[in-house]
Amino acid sequence: MNKLLVCMLGVLLAAVFSGTSHAKDYVIGEGDGLDIAVWGVKDLAASVKVRPDGKITVPGLGDAVASGLTPKELQTSLATKLQALVKTPIVTVTVREITNSKVYIFGGGVKSGIYDLSRRTTLLQLLCTFGEIRIADLRKAYLLRGGKKIKENFYNLYVKGAVKEDIDLETNDSLFIPLLQDKSVYVLGAVNAPKAIEYREGLKVMEAILEAGSFTKFADQNDVLVRRQEAEKETVLKVMAKKLMRDGDLTQNVPLQPGDYVIVKESIF
Repeated sequence: MNKLLVCMLGVLLAAVFSGTSHAKDYVIGEGDGLDIAVWGVKDLAASVKVRPDGKITVPGLGDAVASGLTPKELQTSLATKLQALVKTPIVTVTVREITNSKVYIFGGGVKSGIYDLSRRTTLLQLLCTFGEIRIADLRKAYLLRGGKKIKENFYNLYVKGAVKEDIDLETNDSLFIPLLQDKSVYVLGAVNAPKAIEYREGLKVMEAILEAGSFTKFADQNDVLVRRQEAEKETVLKVMAKKLMRDGDLTQNVPLQPGDYVIVKESIF
């Protein structure tokens, strides 16, 4: 699926579901600016900033913990404390300035930096802000939350359009997107021009063989191997190219990945 269409679809889906109940309430953090008002008591109104210790200073009340609470939870907490000053206080807390909600991006596959979550943002939406990410290894990317990997491998989401895999980002999430170490596919053996081919999205085994000059007259077209190294494990895929060309068996036209070796063996006859 075209990446631009995937990104547009992600934005559209986020807009459709932005008001649904699964979206979490904002959690106040250090540095956020808050407006606090007590209905009918102007002297208790204040505009405050959450300090590094997570507290705010409220007129007539003193210090109160704000960090880690949603605005609604802070309203309830302040209303309880203010009962000593006001009969049945009605407290309103408005987040005026968001400075705490950030996502951290690192790994070298895209430009490292800090993304401000000033609105509800999904993983796909953030990926779309990076523009062209051809040098990123999306298969080895992952999302950290609270020190734990909660999602790995962004390839299907970003490249294949598997929007069901999209998730909401939260404050202090960390996004690791490594550099694609090997960007080539290597075609060896009984081909007319063995070579390294720069990987491109959607590259398949027959395209690679044709770019390497096609089969020699000694090639065994039903004995083609794709060797793939994934972490500590090597996978070997057998391709019967003659079945593809003669019978139209498209399952033989294996999609390739960066670093794959395509080896065409010679016939013994």
